[in-house]
Amino acid sequence: MANGKILASVAGNPITEEDVARFIAAMGERGAAYNTPEGHKMVLEELIASKLFLADAKKSLLEYEDGFKKRLADIKDRLLVDYAMEKLLGKITASDADVKKYYDEHQSEITSGDTVTASHILVEDEQTANDLLAKIRAGEVSFEDAAREHSTCPSKENGGSLGTFGRGQMVPEFDTACFEMAVGELRGPVKTQFGYHLIRLDGKNAAEPIPFDAVKEEIRHRLTMEKQQAAYRSRVNQLSILFPVDRY
Repeated sequence: MANGKILASVAGNPITEEDVARFIAAMGERGAAYNTPEGHKMVLEELIASKLFLADAKKSLLEYEDGFKKRLADIKDRLLVDYAMEKLLGKITASDADVKKYYDEHQSEITSGDTVTASHILVEDEQTANDLLAKIRAGEVSFEDAAREHSTCPSKENGGSLGTFGRGQMVPEFDTACFEMAVGELRGPVKTQFGYHLIRLDGKNAAEPIPFDAVKEEIRHRLTMEKQQAAYRSRVNQLSILFPVDRY
């Protein structure tokens, strides 16, 4: 664990293990690559370089130059705006009661959506698809065996089973066919960008309500954003009355 152990000193200013750890943490996901002994050494050298530039800038009195003062003023203004926004919006959140009320009033919309369970056989040409379809319907070969032997899709290892999926998860032509079919129906050939499909619909599942616990934080986030946006617009309107705004 990072501590205050001093690793280097520049012009009397120490650099500690904690400084290195803080620098890496500020990098977010990219920082993971530096969480090694070699990575820590690289970060330390970067911090030393930064301290050297700082020492030289102070010695050269750069902080008194007009260019730096202007940049500092701009940064101060941005920080002040950010701070004011945080004070206005930081404590605004949707309550548990707000979240539950929204869920109860919108249950018909908060559903998992319709899903289907389907299997398919994918081949490169229409004639092959028609030949296989005829053999399956005549009982000469099972759908699963035909998939294992002829399908070019990795699903052939499972007898062509694609499992369960919702609307929009497959290419449009395939998706439309699946959601139009009746359970047990065999359809094809259906042409897509991948080739020709024989499709068997194995099951249909109606939309089901999503449990409250599974969506409550998503609802809280949405309602909080709405509350914060309303508070923001209200405050802007108030301030527009307090401070004259001229648009040209």
